[in-house]
This record gives sequence, C-alpha cells and structure tokens, in this order.
Amino acid sequence: MTKGRLGILIAACVLLGIVLTLGLRSLTSGGAAVPTAANRTLGSAASPAATRSTLGLPDHDRTPGAINPAATQDNLASTVCKSGWAKSVRPPAAYTSALKIVQILEYGYADRNPSHYQEDHLVPLELGGAPRDKRNLWPEPNTVTMADGTTIGSKEKDDLEDALHAQVCAGTLLLADAQLGIARDWVAAWEAAGRP
Repeated sequence: MTKGRLGILIAACVLLGIVLTLGLRSLTSGGAAVPTAANRTLGSAASPAATRSTLGLPDHDRTPGAINPAATQDNLASTVCKSGWAKSVRPPAAYTSALKIVQILEYGYADRNPSHYQEDHLVPLELGGAPRDKRNLWPEPNTVTMADGTTIGSKEKDDLEDALHAQVCAGTLLLADAQLGIARDWVAAWEAAGRP
C-alpha cells in the first residue's frame, strides 16, 4: 500500500471513529416532529414498548419519526409526488450503513447481524420523511412473526408506503394523516389498509 493510500485509510478510520463517538449527532438532524393534529384515520394509538419490539416496530422514544419540512400538502406536485423526488433526498448508503450499526447496538438487539435489518425511514421519504434525522431512522428487522403467525417486515412496510403514497398523490389522503399513521404504528396502519 502506498503512503498516500495509507494516509487516506487512516484519516477515514479516524473520521469514522469521531462520527461514531459523537453518536452522529451533528449529521442526524434537520427534520421536524411528525404532526399530531392530523385526522387520526390510520392505525391506532402507540403500542406498548414490549409489544412494539415483538412486532418489529421501532422504540418510539428512540425513533418517533420526523418529517422533512420542505414537503407539505401545498407542494405535493413538486415534492413527494414528483417522480424521482425520494431518490433525490435519500442519504448515501455509507451514512445509513454506519447509523444502522450504531442503532443496532443502541436498540440492544440480541441479533447484531446488520444483514438482518434494513436501516429504514419510519416516515418514508416518499411521504415526506426527514432524510437524515436520527429520529426517523431505525434498524428495521427484515422479518418478524406476529402473534397470529403472519410474517411481516420491511417488504410489508414498503408495500404500505406505496399504497399511502398513491393515496396522498391521488388526493384521497392528507399527507399529515399518512405521516402520523405510519409513525404512530405502521403495523396497525398496514392492517387498517387491508395489508397491501
């Protein structure tokens, strides 16, 4: 390895160490709290913490959700309903991969294999979720089994996100209602939507 490459590698390791030591605080903000005055049509009240962890829901104290203040009901056509908008605000994989490792430890998951989780935006980008706010990102298990034996996980949440996005962009669901329902309890919102 050349001296230049070794220096770059050392600098990168030091930077990663600093970022992890600071808990990514300076890089994990920029969002706003999920609106609470929305018409509560999706999902139910937040589940108790024990139930949330068994269903693969985020710890609401750590990950309550956060929204991107740039996306509003008044500008849907130029933000969340614009083709490619979510991709344009998505943080780089290096950012979410590092945060996933930190959050797996913070969440105290017994299974610490990062491949068993997707670093997910609780309020998805396609519904105006905050891209880099730590309150909106969590290590979502790829699969969990509900009490009735139904297996759910990141695929089901993605399907719900697509269904809610279609409703918001069709004008049949307010953006704030979609954001609140998915942030409060995405599994209840998925069930209320007919398990899309």
